[in-house]
Order: sequence, then structure tokens, then C-alpha cells
Amino acid sequence: MHRTLPELAGRWLGRKPEALSVEETSALQSAIDRQPVSRDVNVDVAKQEDLGDRIADGIARIGGSWSFIITFVLFLVVWTIGNVWLLGQRVFDPYPFIFLNLVLSMVAALQAPVIMMSQNRQSARDRIDAAHDYEVNLKAEIEIMALHEKLDEMRHSQIMILREDLAKLTSQLERIEALVTAPKA
Repeated sequence: MHRTLPELAGRWLGRKPEALSVEETSALQSAIDRQPVSRDVNVDVAKQEDLGDRIADGIARIGGSWSFIITFVLFLVVWTIGNVWLLGQRVFDPYPFIFLNLVLSMVAALQAPVIMMSQNRQSARDRIDAAHDYEVNLKAEIEIMALHEKLDEMRHSQIMILREDLAKLTSQLERIEALVTAPKA
């Protein structure tokens, strides 16, 4: 049985094809074509990434790790110890460590926008994942509705066959009853 996109859009989604989103149209078309709708969105996202995106993700991955935090704390401890006790009078950044504050401010000023770029890309990726999940879920619902329709059609045809058989049996029973109850001559 061949079904069309407008027919299925009206039956299963209650809308005209023009009112469907791209994901809904794709899910319906894949149901008609009996093709899977799922795909690896990581491949799609990887194709769109450039070098800057990969660098931003790497910096965000490193900057948000315990190894970075521990390393940076060790750097601050070494800096402080080096300036206070080891170098004595020949300190290159005396207390209150103004040069260290400048370095930390520059790191924060550069790291924050890069991490935000990575988070924005992750948000965009999450939207792509959500759209794909919606499409896959919609396709699954459409397939379930199609199975329900097929089961209903099968049940209806079986009921019709049983009705015909019952009608035949009833007429045979009536004939038998008529023969049994007929007066014998």
C-alpha cells in the first residue's frame, strides 16, 4: 500500500505538509521510503569545525580539568615561594605580586572568551542533537502508529472473516434445525 506525504501528514500529525518542520517532513518521508532516519551527528558537527573551534574546545577541556587547577595552584605556590623566601632581596615580583596579578588577569581575559566560544558551540551541538532526537522519536512514533493501523486492519479483516463464517454456520444451523423440527411424514 503506497502512502503519500500529504496523506500521512494529515492522518498522523494532523497538519498539512506545508506546516511541517524539516525534521517532521524527513521523518514522514523516511517512513514512506522505509529508510532509517538516525545518523551520527558527530560526523556532521566535525565537518563544520575549523581549527579555531578545535583549539577553543581543547582550551576549554584543559582549563576545566583538575589537572589544570592543580598545575596552576602549584605554579602560584612556586611563584610565591620564589619571590618571598628563595630570592630574598632580589625578588622580581615583590609582594603584593603585581606582575602575577597581571599574568592572572591576562590568562583570565583570554581564557574566559575562549571557554564561552566552546560553550556556545556546545549549545549549538546540543540543539542539533535535540533536533535529531526529535526526528528519531517522531519516526518511531510514526512507525508505531503504522503498526497499530496494520494490526487494526488485520483484526478487522479477521472479524469480517469470522462474521462470514458465523453467518454460514448460522444458516447451516438453521437448515439443520429446520430438518430436525420438520414434521415427519
